[in-house]
Amino acid sequence: MKNLANSDGLPFLSTRLAGTRVSRAGAHSGLRGALDACRSHLLGVGIFSGLLNLLFIVPMLYMLQVYDRVVPTRGSGTLLILTAVLLAGLATLAALDWARSRLLVRASLRLEHELAGPLLGATLAKVDRPMEAIVRQPMRDFDTLRQALTGPALLAICDAPWAPIYIIISTIIHPALGLLALVGGAALTAIAWLNERATGNRLRGATEAAHRAYASQEQVVASAENVRALGMRDAMVERHVGERAAMLVLQTRAGFSSGSYVAASKFLRLTLQSLALGLGAWLAIDNRISAGGIFAASFLAGRALQPIEQLLTAWPSLVRAGGAYRNLSDLIESAAPSVAPTVLPAPKGRVRVEQVTVGRSAETRILTNVSASLEPGEVVTVVGPSGAGKSTLIRVLAGAQLPDAGLVRIDGARFADWDPDRIGAFIGYLPQSLSLFAGTVKENIARFLTDRDAAAIDEQVIAAAQSALAHDMILQLPNGYDTVLGWEGQGLSAGQAQRIALARALFRDPPILLLDEPNSHLDADGEAQLLKTIAAAKARGAATAIIAHRLSVLSVSDKILVMREGRVEMFGERDEIITRLQQPRLDGDHRLIRRKAVNQ
Repeated sequence: MKNLANSDGLPFLSTRLAGTRVSRAGAHSGLRGALDACRSHLLGVGIFSGLLNLLFIVPMLYMLQVYDRVVPTRGSGTLLILTAVLLAGLATLAALDWARSRLLVRASLRLEHELAGPLLGATLAKVDRPMEAIVRQPMRDFDTLRQALTGPALLAICDAPWAPIYIIISTIIHPALGLLALVGGAALTAIAWLNERATGNRLRGATEAAHRAYASQEQVVASAENVRALGMRDAMVERHVGERAAMLVLQTRAGFSSGSYVAASKFLRLTLQSLALGLGAWLAIDNRISAGGIFAASFLAGRALQPIEQLLTAWPSLVRAGGAYRNLSDLIESAAPSVAPTVLPAPKGRVRVEQVTVGRSAETRILTNVSASLEPGEVVTVVGPSGAGKSTLIRVLAGAQLPDAGLVRIDGARFADWDPDRIGAFIGYLPQSLSLFAGTVKENIARFLTDRDAAAIDEQVIAAAQSALAHDMILQLPNGYDTVLGWEGQGLSAGQAQRIALARALFRDPPILLLDEPNSHLDADGEAQLLKTIAAAKARGAATAIIAHRLSVLSVSDKILVMREGRVEMFGERDEIITRLQQPRLDGDHRLIRRKAVNQ
């Protein structure tokens, strides 16, 4: 909490947020833990709000004294003293308001520090349901919740408990004024309840529709080149406009309903405030209150009803914040356990797949009871027709996708027993979709590591590029290793992007290599270089699994895994599998594998 005392809050932001590693324990402490961290700030906001509401009475007391004491007695000295007291009270009110606003900013920064990293980590950890994480847009939900907790909605909540206080003060001036304020408050509360019934479900539906529309838009924009190349621009625009139209229908209906209730509440508040002024005048005519009480009655009625009206106005944001809280709570609760896994020794590269199944029903089944093994210094080539489940198997081995049944073991330990980032550092994974990120070539190869020893990272990046035989190619880029790439490696050819992705897989010589069609974008020379790279990895003891349709990789393979319809059809030594594939009973796909393998 010491950093929160900084004068402008920015040192707290820079030192606690920028460059900070995500605390895995913090990711699972839940939203309540993050709110507890902001408790002192929010408590301060509540206290200052109470003091502010007390000081709002100062102008009313000033009017009472001016009309009841100064004007009848023509006491200019009294007026000067009262004016000095008024200015002191208003100055204190302004100072408290300034302090309250700073507390809200600090609370917002604190929430960012406590939750932003853990939420991003929890989102990336949902490898079993990636699209769900995209559609629900956790960071949008987080911003919605943070703005509600540190914005006008919270101030309306803090001011609302003071409405009864103002009603009591009105009653002290005269019971009739208190009764009028009480009836007005009850009427506004009823309007707020009716507003929730009329708009609550619509607002929640509109929020979900907005999330889907935004997710769809981001996906289309990310694939803009393919959309243009396939002549899909108009179709995708029309589709997205339709999604936004569905969102806007719900928002419009909720807005119309909410607007009606907000207008009714404003009319009621202004009417009651004017009626309070008239009632005060009638009581003053009857000598039951003083002349100053006329203005006090109007002021108190306005202050009693204003917080309720503010709550009604802020209600849509509170509904959205409630939905965001539920979404974020579900996301964090579904993440991995808060207990940090035991730090296991660096793996040697023994990988076993035990009865792995992907797909929760027969209709969605991709892999069925797949079992295989991979040993250090061994190269296994995975072959089979399209749709056989080869890429899914590699994703499961890499931890990019969780199986619905079965286990993956690395050096005997279940994949779940490893810290995800730690085991990821020992796996060189080249996915079919290369997944290069916006950043420099060096950052992509180094997996965006930010170790303090920059010179060591540079050395390891160059070594990985040389292992992938990409070093000379990278030096020909406009800024070499510092060339900035766009998303998905924009600015590179397919072959260049594949070599850089292979260098990323080879970064720091991981003991496990998982390569999905590493030669799909390579020419003959590039493929020959790839075989040298695989042979070098094999020589240093790396366990390597390769998916390949171009079967030149069989020349460096030790074993072949043949898959068909999500099942292991054959698995064994290369020569044994090739011999079995030569049997005349096998179908055309296997004869094709046999011919290409023999020609190697």
